Amino acid sequence: MRRVPGLASRSISSSILFNPRLTQTMAITTISSSSDEPISRRFGGLPTPSFAGGVAGVFFFSTAAASSLAQEVHAKEFNPKEVVLYQYEACPFCNKVKAFLDFNKIPYKIVEVNPISKKEIKWSDYKKVPILTIDGEQLVDSSVIIDSLFQKMHPEILKSEDDEETKWRKWVDNHLVHLLSPNIYRNTSEALESFDYITTHGNFSFTERLVAKYAGATAMYFVSKKLKKKYNITDERAALYDAAETWVNALNERPYLGGSKPNLADLAVFGVLRPIRYLQSGKDMVDNTRIGEWYSRMENTVGEPSRIKDD
Repeated sequence: MRRVPGLASRSISSSILFNPRLTQTMAITTISSSSDEPISRRFGGLPTPSFAGGVAGVFFFSTAAASSLAQEVHAKEFNPKEVVLYQYEACPFCNKVKAFLDFNKIPYKIVEVNPISKKEIKWSDYKKVPILTIDGEQLVDSSVIIDSLFQKMHPEILKSEDDEETKWRKWVDNHLVHLLSPNIYRNTSEALESFDYITTHGNFSFTERLVAKYAGATAMYFVSKKLKKKYNITDERAALYDAAETWVNALNERPYLGGSKPNLADLAVFGVLRPIRYLQSGKDMVDNTRIGEWYSRMENTVGEPSRIKDD
């Protein structure tokens, strides 16, 4: 672990000692907060009581083709005037929502939320991310947001709680996401790499960025060990590889779980993995499993972000 010399080191230590809110917040940029999930299930507010207490059936090709045709027709009728996503850039649950928006070419603005002050969402009674507003209407919780958008776009399609797509969307939230933190904070170098990405892309002040990168990386290294124990993970890399292979097996030689085009489960897996893809853990996952081809197809199919950039 890289040491922060002299005054900087003492400054970080005293900041953590006298600002527990900052300590709690350092995890939230890696695990997002979804409204109906315990914080322990989110890749943006890593939970432990001591550290991050308050933050931290089958689609066949014919069916998929018919569904895709209907989706294309009805998607054109969904034309909101303004879509705004309140997010943390590195949060996988926020990235789930962005994957859906990008794939469906829905223009949206982004408001990057400061994870400490949260001043950007003071207007809302809901104090977690992602928050999506559609022409002023507020939607919260990544899965609820996606379901609501899908229903607005495709009112003729009814989703079943027992179908293949729903099963794998639940797998993402209940299993895959738990493997991310133990992997990106697996050792000191990877923890620093992860927090460098988080602080570079997040809405932090200079001081917050310094504290979050070094003190946060140190703290989350130890938190990741507790998470391994909590979720009975013996070898975090092996568990990540196994999850990647499990997903590829579920495709059953189809280009996507949805058949010829991605469905909501494809977008969920892709969105959750996107923040780690080019970290060491994501590189190792692609190098050591068969998920790379599917991920590359998803990158090409989802395409460029449909985000509206500020002038």
